[in-house]
Amino acid sequence: MANDDDVLVVGAGHNALVCALKLAKAGRRVRVLEAKEVLGGATRTEKPFPKAPDLQQSTGAYLLGLMPPELMAELELEVPLLRRDPHYFLPTTGEGYLLFGSDRAETKRQFTSFFSAADWEADERLQAELAQLREDVGPTWLKAPLSIEETAERFVRPALRQVFVDLCRGSVGAYLERFGFESELVKAMYAVTDGFTGLAGGWDTPGTGMNFLVHNMCRLPGADGTWMVVKGGMGTVARQLVSRCEAAGVAFETNAPVASIDVEEGVARGVTLADGRSLRAEVVAVGADPFQLEGLLGDALPGALAARMGEWRRDGTTLKLNFCLESLPEFTCLPEDRGQHRGTIHILPQEQPLAALDAAWEAVQAGKLAEEPTIEWYIHTTLDPSIGDARGRHSAALFVQWVPYAIEGSSWEAEEARYCEHLFEIVDRFAPGTSDRVVDTFPLTPPKLEAHFGLTRGHIHHVDNSFGFADRMPHRVGVPGVYACSAGCHPGGSVIGAAGYNAANAILEDGA
Repeated sequence: MANDDDVLVVGAGHNALVCALKLAKAGRRVRVLEAKEVLGGATRTEKPFPKAPDLQQSTGAYLLGLMPPELMAELELEVPLLRRDPHYFLPTTGEGYLLFGSDRAETKRQFTSFFSAADWEADERLQAELAQLREDVGPTWLKAPLSIEETAERFVRPALRQVFVDLCRGSVGAYLERFGFESELVKAMYAVTDGFTGLAGGWDTPGTGMNFLVHNMCRLPGADGTWMVVKGGMGTVARQLVSRCEAAGVAFETNAPVASIDVEEGVARGVTLADGRSLRAEVVAVGADPFQLEGLLGDALPGALAARMGEWRRDGTTLKLNFCLESLPEFTCLPEDRGQHRGTIHILPQEQPLAALDAAWEAVQAGKLAEEPTIEWYIHTTLDPSIGDARGRHSAALFVQWVPYAIEGSSWEAEEARYCEHLFEIVDRFAPGTSDRVVDTFPLTPPKLEAHFGLTRGHIHHVDNSFGFADRMPHRVGVPGVYACSAGCHPGGSVIGAAGYNAANAILEDGA
């Protein structure tokens, strides 16, 4: 029986769309099968607030920082980006704060006024080293992954090779301690936003350094290493990819969940859908996470890869509390508007921050909700009014790290409303009255992230970014004709697209 398609792509997240587009541009007949009604996976813009029905929000992924500019150029993606300047705001409950932006002289003044000259000098050293690592490591993201040690030898300048290996294999805490920061609050800020995001691990956990490196790989033009807001929300990225795919001849089916990958005599021959239909193709590229791929292959999954699946399997640890604000909050430490609402607002424990981080991580490991969690706060309508509504209300989100997937002795159904209220109470300590400005909420706990976006166990990166380079899910899964193209592959989770790009390259190299 002749095949109608050369390649079937399972799932329509951004990596799957990149894979489909690159293959279609190379002349392959490609069909994308998406289980849900919406294309784009967690890269979408929605209207999630019944009490503010016209207000839009990037409900899942919320910033673009890590997509390689070379990939965007090759695929002709013209994503409208808005630079956040300032990009970080670290408030305190007193008078001190840090407002990171392009004006480094002003940032120095804040460091030396509210923290110390040693902290400023440490930050300068940190930023200089990260810039060098970005330059060296950037080219590896659009290549087949090597081991961490081989990557160091082949791509990283000699003076930083051991630093790179130690960072990838070690903890974010050990890395940050090298620079001589005196303020625990500053160290906590960097650890939380780059080391802990989407990962099961704390200050001393090996692998949090790998996550830190991944999150500091922004090379977008004009970004200066800072992540950027996409005009129109993150759904703009998905819409651009879908449009390019359609122009290249890619066919799409939504509401088309795949039940299994059909393997005959050890070789992929297509898929069977949940509705009983069979589609034939010599190549099946899976954009769903590795654990869904495992389920689709069943007994055909090679034993060695099945064993690695057990090592990668982690629960998601992220709560995304999307909400609508009637008006902008006012911070005690910085009441006048100096752009602090435009960047990432870091809400961190004020007393002994590093001990508080340890206590929060210990609580979550025990299945409990931390009383002093770490919070990143975003208000994207301050930069992108196109997603706002006629009343001038603001779409915002609290990105909370960490929470348990399952709550010991209770449930998210029982605890969600109380915990969201507690999070707003924490925010009120820094910006009094914020909770009174909340019009509506759309919380996404790990189980809701799983249900809403199809992420196994609510894991936003599919596989912890503690696994890097060749330690991640391979594109060639060991069954001829079956390839993985999800965020579980190199270089990691986030809106990057490189996993889909590299999977397409592997398919083309194999002549499939």
